[in-house]
Amino acid sequence: MNAHRPLIGVTLDSEQPSADGQPGYSRFPWYAIRQNYMDMIAECGGLPVALAHDPDLATALVARLDGLVVTGGAFDVPPDLYGATDQHATVQTKPRRTLAETALVHAALARGIPVLGICGGMQLLGVLLGGTLVQHIPDTYPAALPHEQPNPRNQPGHDVAIVADTRLARLVGQDRLPVNSAHHQAVADAGRGVICATAPDGVVEAIELPDHPFCIGVQWHPEFGISTGDRLLFEGLIDAARQTGT
Repeated sequence: MNAHRPLIGVTLDSEQPSADGQPGYSRFPWYAIRQNYMDMIAECGGLPVALAHDPDLATALVARLDGLVVTGGAFDVPPDLYGATDQHATVQTKPRRTLAETALVHAALARGIPVLGICGGMQLLGVLLGGTLVQHIPDTYPAALPHEQPNPRNQPGHDVAIVADTRLARLVGQDRLPVNSAHHQAVADAGRGVICATAPDGVVEAIELPDHPFCIGVQWHPEFGISTGDRLLFEGLIDAARQTGT
């Protein structure tokens, strides 16, 4: 492995304080991230660093990064960001997080550093590329698979078909991958992006931006390392980031 470890910014989730007398991590607002995001980046040769939710710092932060990972979480992109006039009853938003991640993605795309969007991060990426979202999969896909899988997240929920001749296909070297699944929304229109993977029920599972050095969004959680393709995705991000940092 190359001794140079590129600096990879990782976005955080945010949680509200626990009420007085109730169990919880803190009685003050706090950030959160699953350990395996950081572990996978480190195992693949990157140097992960957590990014605070401050849009005003986005440009300065990205100026020091070699790559960006936009993580998932139990929340949704505000529908008004993609022109929707109504909001499904299941939609839950975290405006401060979305503002910060929006600023980070714009800065990363402008600077040309690699970007990987995971689950909700893919959905935000799709919106920022001019696309739209399905607000609740069962309403749009009546015969949909259980995209909020009942089995543990470290096990596959279904397969995805990789579109031939895409960056994702070249990266993972396969036309089908087993993936985990933990989402109720999906990309409907990828805007300037290109759809590069779908589920058997037609739900969009990955997008990419062809004219960018590395800009991929996946709907599953590759940080769990379900398949060899998951690790190859992170290794591709780190390799691209290593070029950015040279």
